[in-house]
Amino acid sequence: MSTLTGTPATATTASGRRPRLRGMTWLVWRQHRAAFWTVLGATALLATWILYRRGQMLDFLGDQGWPGKDIAEFDEKFEPYAAAFGPVTTALGMIPVLLGVFVGAPLLAGDLEHGTARLVATQSRSQVRWLATKLGVTALVVVASTVTLSVAFGSWWGPVKDQINVMDWTSGPSFDTTGPVPVALTLFTVIGGVAIGLVLRRTLAAMVVTFGFAVLVQFVWGELRLALGDVVTVTTHKGVLGEDTFPRLPDAAYQIDQSYLTGSGELIGWSTCVHESTEQARELCLKQADVVGWSVDYLPLSQMTGMQWLGAAILLALTAAVTAFLFLWGRKRLV
Repeated sequence: MSTLTGTPATATTASGRRPRLRGMTWLVWRQHRAAFWTVLGATALLATWILYRRGQMLDFLGDQGWPGKDIAEFDEKFEPYAAAFGPVTTALGMIPVLLGVFVGAPLLAGDLEHGTARLVATQSRSQVRWLATKLGVTALVVVASTVTLSVAFGSWWGPVKDQINVMDWTSGPSFDTTGPVPVALTLFTVIGGVAIGLVLRRTLAAMVVTFGFAVLVQFVWGELRLALGDVVTVTTHKGVLGEDTFPRLPDAAYQIDQSYLTGSGELIGWSTCVHESTEQARELCLKQADVVGWSVDYLPLSQMTGMQWLGAAILLALTAAVTAFLFLWGRKRLV
């Protein structure tokens, strides 16, 4: 019986020839080449489309006098370019789920279900190396794909990221598709799918459970996203009814909460006295409540990069923990 390292297709590094994959790496790539090439091909197509739309937007903005003019001055003319972000961010948001289900879940479950893992156990290479190569090649494809799309989309959205009418920077369509977040989020989902496949040992069952896992990850991540930032509080003492009494926030700041500030420093709800029938009655009510100004909590756009790296670090730590589980569990279950 031939061993994995003795496969006839192993390439030799001859003079004048390009180096090729060999041994275990070649075997893993060949086994999953359809999925890997599909991911890389779809990445190339989507990145090309993103860069094309970016070029169209920048051409329009240049014709309108940007950056000398504010984009807000273009009004309805810019709406088609702003609307173009929607379908692309929807596609990008589906990538962690799709790769988790169709790449991560079958990676080991298929081998365990069809007996390939037993064949590997009879070869000269250890199961640990086989698992490490599988995870390594898969992670490389995932990272290459998500980094490419993150950079491409970031270059498109970057010039208009401070425009609220385009996208809110704290929302998933922007926060989860730029910087390190899409890379870390997709890796965690894919490696989680691999672990589910290892435990269940059935491809279809692993894909179904991984889908639920991926959706749950997206939901929890969306709920925790704002907690990554340091909330900034700004207060005023100029009343609440006159002009320019509300505090001026930085451009694209995400407002978390607003309250009335009393003379004693306490906060009361902004709906206080809102049911008074006349302006005079409301003013008297606010005076009796000792309201002296506003207190507003917000997250500035300047925190976005730090929040993304913090979130990515958390996701990568979780990915490392799942990877450790794979090696510990896999020593006994990869047969």
